[in-house]
Amino acid sequence: MSFKVAVVGATGNVGREMLNILDERGFPASEVVALASRRSQGTEVSFGDRTLKVKALDTYDFSDTDICVMSAGGNVSKEWSPKIGKQGCVVIDNSSAFRYDPDVPLIVPEVNPDAVELFSRKNIIANPNCSTAQLVVALKPLHDVATIKRVVVATYQSVSGAGKEGMDELFTQTRAVFVADQVDVKKFTKRIAFNVIPHIDVFLDDGFTKEEWKMVAETKKMLDPKIKLTATCVRVPVFIGHSEAVNIEFEKPITADEAREILREAPGCQVLDKRENGGYITPLESAGEDATFISRIREDSTVDNGLSMWVVSDNLRKGAALNAVQIAELLVERGLIQPRSGGAARERN
Repeated sequence: MSFKVAVVGATGNVGREMLNILDERGFPASEVVALASRRSQGTEVSFGDRTLKVKALDTYDFSDTDICVMSAGGNVSKEWSPKIGKQGCVVIDNSSAFRYDPDVPLIVPEVNPDAVELFSRKNIIANPNCSTAQLVVALKPLHDVATIKRVVVATYQSVSGAGKEGMDELFTQTRAVFVADQVDVKKFTKRIAFNVIPHIDVFLDDGFTKEEWKMVAETKKMLDPKIKLTATCVRVPVFIGHSEAVNIEFEKPITADEAREILREAPGCQVLDKRENGGYITPLESAGEDATFISRIREDSTVDNGLSMWVVSDNLRKGAALNAVQIAELLVERGLIQPRSGGAARERN
């Protein structure tokens, strides 16, 4: 069986990565269609060894499309995902538009794959926030063994999480610093080059930012509503790869050695934890990789049953594009969707 797949937002960072990953993983696609806004119509994007011409979202007919992978922002998703779902096409949405809708499953396949079966309520499946995705991949196997009570996490998030404009701003500002030129601030609230900014998304009334709230709400929805979590989300001058310093308090005793062995066997996790110079992962090494990397696993003597660790992942992949493709694979593997277009051979149109 092969499926007709549409990628909405195909000209963006995540959209292009979605196309790359669909090809890399050999997703059973009879046809892949690149979609974006009208102003991008006719733009060419790569899909494996082929080139796709971008079509306009607002004139595309989804009636014979099986899966729509959406990465065009919350406003576009709010308008189009319900319309696409009503045409019988399953939407896998990368925005925050439907993550907290009780009728829309929020999925990380390594964490809560069974929840995917709820997709038929609206034909929409939500992809979590990039910082939450890597966190719950690392937390899930430990929670299964020792039951997590509380998590304190500080994130160090790359500028690619703010899209192409964020990456361009870091590049432009860095160059300006080196040539003693004027440093212009546009995308971020303060200069990002050679700086860190403790502010991602809008501020809420309680002093937390919406990015921090997302991590709390999404962890509870996917992993366990009883888990208490507090986050501080920080933007750092790194192009790709989010890092997290994670402190965990468990109900049951668990040692660092036990945690290390559990995580080595866990799906999606890769442990690199040597107590020596360079014996840990940084975001530079995570770029282009699928795994969630875990380092610096150690016991926290300030609380009963406490551990601290360092979690790093490519935010464009596991934090967005890879997770979306894995959800599509989950639908196929479980026989939850059938091709409507009758495609039998995998083509790249």
